[in-house]
Amino acid sequence: MTQEHRLSATDQQAVLDLLRQAAAEHLATDGTQAADRKADGSWITATDEAMQATLQNGLADRFPTHGFLGEEMTVAEQEDAWRACLDGRATWVVDPLDGTSNFRLGFPVYSVTVALLVGGHTVFGVVYDPSRDECFHAARGAGAWLNGKALTLKDEPRQALDSCLATVDFKRLPKPVASRLACEPPYASQRSIGSVALDWCWVAAHRVQVYVHGKQKLWDYAAGQLILQEAGGASADLDGEIDHPDRPVEPLPRSAVAATHVELLEDWLDVLRA
Repeated sequence: MTQEHRLSATDQQAVLDLLRQAAAEHLATDGTQAADRKADGSWITATDEAMQATLQNGLADRFPTHGFLGEEMTVAEQEDAWRACLDGRATWVVDPLDGTSNFRLGFPVYSVTVALLVGGHTVFGVVYDPSRDECFHAARGAGAWLNGKALTLKDEPRQALDSCLATVDFKRLPKPVASRLACEPPYASQRSIGSVALDWCWVAAHRVQVYVHGKQKLWDYAAGQLILQEAGGASADLDGEIDHPDRPVEPLPRSAVAATHVELLEDWLDVLRA
């Protein structure tokens, strides 16, 4: 990351404020929302589209030379934005509402997430949980925070896998893996909260210690993965390829395995790949 791509503290705070303001405008609801199915089977509401428009406009006002890649753009628009990112254009990758299935039914676990990418690498990321007013963010090489308090997993005790709380998305895992985890759980207990971005952040905050998801897209994980890395956690894919800081993110869907410590990640991968 070159110096000109580092966000100042003022710019970082402006992005955090933008997410909070957009959420206050569009996500303040206690009821269910009308929703439609997209071509890939996922849900979309008018709120998803309104949030994306507000974030795109706000980021363009603050960073007029940056590109934009949002979940609710067309595939062609996303591909064009990704090519520009790989060519060196600083690009904001945005999921305006991560957890639409929860949101549309009034289940209060969802988030807004934005990540700044340069050359395929995430250099800044924010995940905002409006239901709890929790804002997670990280800057490459500078640490991770929750509402201004540093997230530091190195200070947390290292747990054995059989004492861990896990977040597991069974639906998208290979069936043999999902069946083994369900029938012979290697962890103490399991949850599935329905927001990929928050899954990553809750590992970074040590609320859960291990995590696995079979298929997530760039806008789902780019910010959360950086937050976990900067907090001191570790992640990989189901093939066992470790997510090092110099490994670029990918435009295609990928699996994700995460843990609060690298040794725990290795134990978790051994079970998942058995």
